[in-house]
Parts: sequence; C-alpha cells; structure tokens
Amino acid sequence: MGKLKVDRSKIYQKVEPKNVGGQAIIEGVMMKGKNSVSVAVRKPDGEIEVDKRKITPVTEKYKFLGLPFFRGSVALIEAMIIGTKALMYSAKFYEEEDYEPSKFDKFLEKIFKDKVEDVIIYFSVFISLLISIGIFMLGPSFITNLLKSKINNAIGLNLIEGLIRVIIFLIYIFSVSKLKDIKRVFEYHGAEHKTIHCYENNEELTVDNARKYTTLHPRCGTSFLFTVMIISILVFSLFGWPNPLLRFISRIVMLPVIAGISYEINRYTGKSQSKFAFIVSYPGLLLQKITTNEPDDSQLEVGIAALKGVIEEEEPNVDKH
Repeated sequence: MGKLKVDRSKIYQKVEPKNVGGQAIIEGVMMKGKNSVSVAVRKPDGEIEVDKRKITPVTEKYKFLGLPFFRGSVALIEAMIIGTKALMYSAKFYEEEDYEPSKFDKFLEKIFKDKVEDVIIYFSVFISLLISIGIFMLGPSFITNLLKSKINNAIGLNLIEGLIRVIIFLIYIFSVSKLKDIKRVFEYHGAEHKTIHCYENNEELTVDNARKYTTLHPRCGTSFLFTVMIISILVFSLFGWPNPLLRFISRIVMLPVIAGISYEINRYTGKSQSKFAFIVSYPGLLLQKITTNEPDDSQLEVGIAALKGVIEEEEPNVDKH
C-alpha cells in the first residue's frame, strides 16, 4: 500500500520554488536554470566531471513564445534538445576504448563537419517526437477505431482512446524501469529531485541534507507527461470522432495546445502548496514512484555538483556552500 501513498508533508516543507529543473543521464545529472545548464557525470575513474555553459532561451528572442499556453511547447522542445545534448555528453565517458565510427558516422562528419553533433541531436529529437506521436497519439486512435461499429458514442470512443493511451504509457514506464541500466538512471533521477528539494528548502547543499528529502517532485517531467495524457482526453473529446484523416490532423494540430495547457497546470502545481494543487499533482507523483529510485550518497554528490554548477553561473555572488 505504501506504493499508492504520497506524504504531502514530505513534498511541501518550507519550500521556496526555484527556477531550476533537471534530468537524469548516464551516470550523471543535468541541471538547468534560466540562463545556464550544468552537467555532472561520474566518470569510470570515480571523478566527477562538470560541464557548465550559458544558454539563451528562445523566449528571450521571441517574447510572445514566453506567454502562457505558448511557452509549454517551447519548453518541451527545449528540454528535449538540452536533454539529448546532456545524454550524448555523458555517453562519451562510457564509450568503448576500441570504438570505431561507422561508415555512416564518417559520412555525416564529411557532410556536416563540425556541425555533425548538432545535426544528430536535432534529428534524434525529431525522430523521438515522431515515435512518441505514433505510439501514444495515433496508435490508440487506430485501436479505438476498431470498436467504432460497437460503440456509437464520440465521448465514449475518446474516453476509451485516452484509457488505451494511458495504459500504453504505464506499460512502457513499468517495462523500462525493470532494465538494469534504467534503474541506475532512475536512481540519478531521485538524486536530482532530492538535491532540488534541499535547495528549495534553503539548506546547505550537502549529502546529509539532501538525503532526507523525498525522491518525488511536483514539477517533474514525468508528471507533465501524465498530465498531457489526461488533458488530451478532454481536448480531443471536443472534436467528436471524425474520419481517420481528420482525426489524424486534429491530433497533430492540437498537440501544442495540449502541451501548453499541461505545462501551465504543471507550473501551477509546482509552485502552489495548496491541497488542491497536491490533489491535481497526485497521479503524477504516484507515477514518480516508478521513475525515481532511492539514490546512494555518491549519486547525491553528482546531483549536488550539477546544481552548484547552475548556481555558480546564475548566482555568482551567492554563497554556494
């Protein structure tokens, strides 16, 4: 039963929400602030390597993209790009010593030269989006359409489609959580959350202080994705159950709207300490019991190193402890 309970008092303590988020990577943690990114990786020799760099959010160049309901899609794409870059960076430390680039890798390097890594990153994000849309958006719609002859009710069909989407998502999350390497990543995910909790509670960033916090966090990307699943049911229900082509178009066109609404909900629940916000975020917090594991002290050290990197870039005059 413990798996189905979330202690609200552990989620919200003397919390002061900060403008920082993160992602677990291969033997490391990426932390992102408003204008900087810090990646900390535990190398095979045991040393922690920290890479810090400044970033310029696209919302600073194009102010309208920072408006409510616009910023959700922008934040999702930026998170995918930054996360993929961090993942590729961490993977470099664990490549085989005798690794030889493939002919395709050499071909790409010849064509794109020093831009080849950026090309791979953007292509990877594009493919990830296509696969996600195919599996989690179009797939459930296709499966549900097989029931159209038996269920002559648009709302009912949309509810079934949404339920299938959630089930597929849960099966996927549960399945990958059983993989040995992913378990390690989920431990670093827990370290990321504990470290951020420590920071938001204005405590010194030490392993002892971070250890006592929960691995669950209301602003987590896992919660955001689950919110997307639920909001999609409500939004798609407004379009009835048209023919397959129109349904395909509506699913694609409305994705930015769904992402925008979900982002605003996640943003609200991440800042508010009200009971209502906790109730709204509860399903996502439960899901984090699968996507986060309890980290060991060495993993907390990596999370702390990553967060300190962001603080050093964005708050240079603040005591980093």
